[in-house]
Amino acid sequence: MTHNHDGSLRVDNVDVHVGRKTILQRVSLDASTGNRIGLCGPNGSGKSTLLRAIFGAVTPAAGRVWVGGEDTARLSRREIAHRIGVVLQDRPQDFDFTVHDVVTMGRTSHHRLFDGRGEQHEQIVDDAVDQVGLTHLQHRSFNTLSGGEKQRALLARCIAQETNLVMLDEPTNHLDIRYQLDTLELVTSLSTTAIMALHDLNLAAAYCDHIYLINEGEIAAHGATADVLTPQAIREVFGVHADVRTNPTTGNPEFSFSRLGQPHRTVRPAMETV
Repeated sequence: MTHNHDGSLRVDNVDVHVGRKTILQRVSLDASTGNRIGLCGPNGSGKSTLLRAIFGAVTPAAGRVWVGGEDTARLSRREIAHRIGVVLQDRPQDFDFTVHDVVTMGRTSHHRLFDGRGEQHEQIVDDAVDQVGLTHLQHRSFNTLSGGEKQRALLARCIAQETNLVMLDEPTNHLDIRYQLDTLELVTSLSTTAIMALHDLNLAAAYCDHIYLINEGEIAAHGATADVLTPQAIREVFGVHADVRTNPTTGNPEFSFSRLGQPHRTVRPAMETV
């Protein structure tokens, strides 16, 4: 990846309101260049809204966001696209483009879409398609892909953008176990800062070096995985019992869950079967 900008991120006391409802309240976050940050919390806790506030799709009612030391409120959409790559959950539905065309859209902050594409741009697109394992499908219509293939195409578009900061909202949704692991291995192999909203705590523990635990629009805790994802915190935030042990293969913390009061109905993490 080409590096034109510092990949650091600072979110300072951000509030987000929708109508009269407060979605985020006094949220602060810091990431140094190259950090892998996991945003974890129940559905509706504010993870996706925080991502949108960072890349400018939502305007905070209070607080500031700095990317590479620059206030994003002072940047144009094109300048933000130069700095932040984004993969969201909501995908375009009626999207009559090939995979190659979709990935090429990642280059639009570098040049006009489908205009004057040089060999270097083409090579960047081809490399991104290859990195996510879609070379054999690059001339297929995006609409004909499976959910997992679409997710990988959108990740390739993000890679082709060549930013120093990538933001991913549930990047492993719609993916089977192998591609969940492949996707997160790929994201963490990039020399970029990565902010990932993840609902799977085992994946967060395996691939993130810092966790922000979000509950009801506020940061409940943040720090190293083992310090944040404790049985007590998981009980308070998610309302479930958690057993924590060490994965014998990776050495990462690993969780199994059961409903409160029913520990005999333990749900084993999917990663154990890999």
